[in-house]
Amino acid sequence: MVSALFSRVRYGLGFFLLLFGMMTWAVVGVPELSRRVTDLTATLSAEQAAELENKLAAFEAKKGSQIAVLMVPTTGSKDIAEFGIEVADLSQIGRKGIDDGVILIVAKDDRTLRLEVGYGLEGVIPDAVAKRVIAETITPYFKGGDYAGGINAGVSQLMALIDGEALPGPSESPVSKQNEGGFMFIVLGGLVAGFTLSVIMGRVMAGMLAGLGSGAVAALMLGLGFSVALFIGLMVFLIVGVRTMGGRGWTNGGGFGGSSGGGSWGGGGGRFGGGGASGSW
Repeated sequence: MVSALFSRVRYGLGFFLLLFGMMTWAVVGVPELSRRVTDLTATLSAEQAAELENKLAAFEAKKGSQIAVLMVPTTGSKDIAEFGIEVADLSQIGRKGIDDGVILIVAKDDRTLRLEVGYGLEGVIPDAVAKRVIAETITPYFKGGDYAGGINAGVSQLMALIDGEALPGPSESPVSKQNEGGFMFIVLGGLVAGFTLSVIMGRVMAGMLAGLGSGAVAALMLGLGFSVALFIGLMVFLIVGVRTMGGRGWTNGGGFGGSSGGGSWGGGGGRFGGGGASGSW
């Protein structure tokens, strides 16, 4: 009885340690964008944020390109250009293979902002144009304290620029069903590693290490969001560490179709190379 209880406590502790590790790994450094509008400064009202979110969603449905807005209090010791490319690398706004994403980053307390432009849009939004959008369109509003107005005006100008560019339509995006083969490869690799390690350190610890490793590889190699990486990590942990609960094998009854599910929004895999511009007000 005591042995069974202790075993269940170990499994539960391993599960929560894995969850904590994945969450800590995901939030250290820069925020991952799970919405088109992310305001960590509570500057935009709920109505303003929702209106902007809907505007960006409608443009994405029409054109295919993704535009995201991120407001943070500060970038800390990092220059906003360095911070911007880290955000872009993590969230991968824009379609994979088309790289048509733009991120507007506002560091409110630093009074700096940046436009991070994906590879596929550097022709229509070169650095000089991005600089003008910041200096001539956005910052005049910011100087008057109208952040919502500045963001909205800047986004509208970006949309007009992108709208004139010949890009594949939304239905032509090569992102659909992306990474299914990579997903299975990572899961299988994690299971092999986990079962091998379990001989040395036991199922729970091996499952934790294999799960953390699988989740990290899924995010770093496939560019998957935190929720999908966490799902992969937990799947590997459960199969390796809790594969014989109550004498019955654990199986995953669901499938994976290349998205995080739940209707959440995320970057499609677009690449960034530091194109864009920074400014201040």
